[in-house]
Amino acid sequence: MVQPVFINRISAFLPHDAVDNDSMEGRLGLVGARPSRARKLVLRSNGIQSRHYVIDPASGEPSMTNAQVSAEAIRGLAGNGFELDQLDCLVASSSSPDQVMPNHAVMVHGELGNPPCEVVSTAGICLCGMSALKYAWLSVASGESQNAVACGSEVASVLMQAKNFNAEYESRVDELETHPEIAFEKDFLRWMLSDGAGAVLLQQQANTKGLSLRIDWLDIYSFADQMPACMYAGADMVDGQLKGWSRYSADERSRHSVMAIKQNVKLLNDNIVKYTVEQALQRIMSKRTLHADEIDLFLPHYSSEFFRDRLAVGLRNADLPIPQERWFTNLTSKGNTGAASIFIMLEELLNGGRLRSGQRLLCYVPESGRFSSAFMHLTVVGDEA
Repeated sequence: MVQPVFINRISAFLPHDAVDNDSMEGRLGLVGARPSRARKLVLRSNGIQSRHYVIDPASGEPSMTNAQVSAEAIRGLAGNGFELDQLDCLVASSSSPDQVMPNHAVMVHGELGNPPCEVVSTAGICLCGMSALKYAWLSVASGESQNAVACGSEVASVLMQAKNFNAEYESRVDELETHPEIAFEKDFLRWMLSDGAGAVLLQQQANTKGLSLRIDWLDIYSFADQMPACMYAGADMVDGQLKGWSRYSADERSRHSVMAIKQNVKLLNDNIVKYTVEQALQRIMSKRTLHADEIDLFLPHYSSEFFRDRLAVGLRNADLPIPQERWFTNLTSKGNTGAASIFIMLEELLNGGRLRSGQRLLCYVPESGRFSSAFMHLTVVGDEA
């Protein structure tokens, strides 16, 4: 029997002080000793004003691993009658884990040091945070676990440091005489992504004091049957197909920046709303009761303010025209934290005292990896006092 599940605590961790737009390139480094010609254009479009990096401002080196960032967020869940030694199920996700093997979640478990429990990692890009949350939710709803923690985290800055691109830059000296920058599909992401982690505690009963978020439903769809890869790392696009890192020699991986995160910007712009909003909602609204006037807050994850008005059009086309005055996002102040983004938004709302009992929240997380989408409906329950 499926039983109600409640998000009772939310925690977020953002490393070091916020980095403003003028300080970004100093922290990430210059590729080929040249300032990026794309940086100002990208920042003007995405609207992000500050973000966080694990890169230490004094040493220029990463001060924390992804697993450590995740563990810091999860430790923030302890208290109010819950301690980590009581944890039944840990689900951790990231598109930027510290290693290929072992999986990210067991590394987080090792950092936490809590007693043995079920540990699961979900893979993907932005959407893997939602898939982690869905696994944790279903584990508690089915009665398999008394409680569960879901975590999403990103440490993108380490992948965005200039040293990861210099070999490619130096190998293309002749070409760069006329085009003095790394490929835009790689460079523009250096100014889009940031670091952070968020975690939620799920339990079978709501908080006895304060507010909880009841998970009503969480739907996830992939459109990979219709769309090619758009965002990828550890691969290159060759003749319209992804060629994985293991097919390259170590020297080729370096010269072609194979491990760098890449994105087909035109494919993204032309299709992200059509598939992850309109087509996803068409499927969801055929089985869920969903009306715009019944949604008190809409929490969209998007990578850039560039997509805000396009998203509004997509909602109208899907017959769900939620007015923008009922939207909440902290993209401009917290940056694009990928798999952690929805947790970091929910943390600011719940812990910032901005929610009221009875409110209904609709969360939206897409990813352009091969075009996938998640929508989650939450109801605020409990006593504001």
